[in-house]
Amino acid sequence: MDNYTRIALTAKNIDTYVHRRAILAAIRENCALFSGRLLDYGCGRMPYKSSILEHSGVTEYVGLDIATAPDYGGVRPDVVWNGDMLPFQDGFFDVVLATEVLEHLFDAGRSLREINRVLKKDGLLFFTVPYVWPLHEVPADYYRYTPCALENIFKQAGFSDSTIQPTGGWNAALAQMLGLWVRRRPGTKRRKKILAWLLKPVIRALLARDVRPDTFRENTMMPGLYGTARK
Repeated sequence: MDNYTRIALTAKNIDTYVHRRAILAAIRENCALFSGRLLDYGCGRMPYKSSILEHSGVTEYVGLDIATAPDYGGVRPDVVWNGDMLPFQDGFFDVVLATEVLEHLFDAGRSLREINRVLKKDGLLFFTVPYVWPLHEVPADYYRYTPCALENIFKQAGFSDSTIQPTGGWNAALAQMLGLWVRRRPGTKRRKKILAWLLKPVIRALLARDVRPDTFRENTMMPGLYGTARK
């Protein structure tokens, strides 16, 4: 089973199910906007490459990651860089994909200016970021962004027409937290298995009744954020 593009709720993925399901839905929602040459920024195992190439107008897919990135089952990036200046000329890409990577950029403004530089005029940045999520890839986990912060950072980096959306509402945030609680808090495998079995129908029910916020206002809750910005 492909845990990124063919996702089924199981006891083993109860902690990542809500999160990955939302990212995949966000990519599919925006895939029609992708075309030409695409840079997968901080690509990891490039889990969405096949789906994007199949369902978009992307003609060239370039995966980029730092030299110290983990070896994801033998999948290596097409281009390795030092995490500073991108090794591409100005206006080289039509699209930059940045899924679950902005929180790992210590100087996000500088990194986004580099992304802006390598995008063509009217080029598109697509991003996802977590909001309700534990520390990961420590010590390189720096931020949890609000929509207000993202809007300002994109503007300062030279982007316009940013669109920022929640991946879900209160119910989805609770479902995600329950899954994380089951799998990642201290406890025996047997206890986690029992709890996962008990909570799977609860998580399904929460997701079925989730309402995504249509605006960001006081007391808005979401498990994560996604969106686009234009150069």
